[in-house]
Amino acid sequence: MPDATTAILTIDLAAIAANYRFLAEQVAPAECAAVVKADAYGLGAAMVAPALQRAGCKQFFVATLDEGLALRQVLPHAAIYLLNGLPGGSAETLAEAALIPVLATLEQIAEWGRLCAAAGPRPAAIQIDTGINRLGLGEAEVRRLANDPRSLHGIPIVHVMSHLACSDEAEHRLNLMQLARFQSLAAHLPSLPGKKPTLGFAASSGIFLGTDYHFDLARPGAALYGLAPLIGRPNPMRPVVRLQGKILQIRDVDLGMTVGYGATHQFKGRSRLAVIGVGYADGIFRSLGNRGAVFVAGERAPIVGRISMDLTTAEIGHLPVAACAVGDLVDIIGPEQSVDALAESAGTIGYEVLTALGKRYQRRYLHLDGRAP
Repeated sequence: MPDATTAILTIDLAAIAANYRFLAEQVAPAECAAVVKADAYGLGAAMVAPALQRAGCKQFFVATLDEGLALRQVLPHAAIYLLNGLPGGSAETLAEAALIPVLATLEQIAEWGRLCAAAGPRPAAIQIDTGINRLGLGEAEVRRLANDPRSLHGIPIVHVMSHLACSDEAEHRLNLMQLARFQSLAAHLPSLPGKKPTLGFAASSGIFLGTDYHFDLARPGAALYGLAPLIGRPNPMRPVVRLQGKILQIRDVDLGMTVGYGATHQFKGRSRLAVIGVGYADGIFRSLGNRGAVFVAGERAPIVGRISMDLTTAEIGHLPVAACAVGDLVDIIGPEQSVDALAESAGTIGYEVLTALGKRYQRRYLHLDGRAP
């Protein structure tokens, strides 16, 4: 039996599908994939990925082997890429699950090549590093491949990709530098028999840098889940998440009283507190203490005192007594406060807010008809 005091996390699958279709329109005639790593950014890949597939998505990106194997159970026939590359000794496991590794080193290419020689051709992708200095082949390694094209023989390379470092800042000089480097390095890869690989460069923010960045396949992630793709610009994406905590108790406080661990907030007069049943165990960052806010009956209520593991306290003395009661829902993410706005108050980014959402919420999914199951 669900705990009646448990906070509620509502995830709008229809909004995710609408965001996917919108992004697909932006990149057409290029194809639009979807990034569902980290359990679809904390929102539940087992529910999100099928909704994206019904919206028209055919290609999906995850980070790890475990994520890929779990997604394969949900999507038996989709193309699934592993962004973190080929874990050592896992080639046969990937091949059996028809997962596509995004090869990032010459050693990974060699290992996948040995598998293909023994078991027959299996598709792979290649990642080129163009300046973010994370995963991918550097310029010297690309040139080594160009000088030794036999190292790729027998491997059907279906996709070549890179990743932008500053695409959320549209005017950042590194965007054009990386674009030029990607075009140059991709052209140096040896020509292989069979179908020409697709090229991919743009994730969520890169889509909005213009058609030069779209190539053949875009792979949005955060924008699918309602996060703003560009800093300082209006967010064109539909909101996806609503997070509501329940008021467990309402307390009267007076001059000189304090609240929470460390007594970090002292009241300057008579007021009231709402004690809300969420805390840092649920992904409510401690940095929101004494600086963030929730919304009670549509009105801003500042968080006072420290966030604790299971509880958050908000001052409601400025609200009418009848405005809220024990058991009422309080919006932490909702119409008045987006994921990005909450993240800014916490001193972080929306990505971290979503992926930090805990497991204790009652999760409610709004399906493509707009109704909960």
